[in-house]
Amino acid sequence: MNLILDMDGVLWRGEAPIGNLAEIFQEMRRRGWRFVFATNNSTRTPQEYVARLERFGVPAEPWQVVTSSQAVAEMIHREHPQIETVFAIGENGLLRALEARGLRCLPVEQAQEAQAVVVGLDRQVNFAKMSEATLLVRRGLPFYATNPDRTFPTPRGEIPGAGAWVSVIVTASDVTPRFAGKPSPYLIELALQRLGSAPQDTWVVGDRLETDVAAAQAAGCRSVLVLSGVSTRQQAERWSPPPDRVVENLAALLEEKDR
Repeated sequence: MNLILDMDGVLWRGEAPIGNLAEIFQEMRRRGWRFVFATNNSTRTPQEYVARLERFGVPAEPWQVVTSSQAVAEMIHREHPQIETVFAIGENGLLRALEARGLRCLPVEQAQEAQAVVVGLDRQVNFAKMSEATLLVRRGLPFYATNPDRTFPTPRGEIPGAGAWVSVIVTASDVTPRFAGKPSPYLIELALQRLGSAPQDTWVVGDRLETDVAAAQAAGCRSVLVLSGVSTRQQAERWSPPPDRVVENLAALLEEKDR
């Protein structure tokens, strides 16, 4: 079985793991299931995600982690290979991914020299950053964003996600960005390349209908909605076309496959 696994809301909520991840992944490996992780969360690098997985007892390698930061950097490179400088609103994961693709991230003081705007989740966002990004987008620069997630799940509830900050610039500029993360199939397609599997032979597991399930369906993959994150069973029943599977959590997927 080939799996593309979301992380936030599937593996953990904030710093709290969802189930015994060490046992879950040990069983997956025993069954010969192959997997990569594909996350809309742009804040961490693949190496940082690997370290986090290992803290929960899940051995992994950087090639198994595909982030929306990597996807947006690749998208810019493919669509505008001449671009060398960007003004990026985001955290370490986004900045490192852009730099790895040869793009120089300018500080807010030099924002007006940028050739494109990129927005991801930034927990240090401020009015100056949003203002500079808006001015650049209104000037006609290419506008990219990692993902449209309006919220971000934590043990206390949902807090603003990257999409919430993107919406500020959209409102102020009347320009919608190119999204690299889910529900765009782009991130899933990169994950399929890492797995070396065909869409029809691959299951995408996520906790959001509007991103994870929508991206799976757009990419031609099968979809599993877990109810351990954001979307509910009632919402899944109204979703069209419906997910291929709806389970309580990742451990329940293993139990279902035992039947």
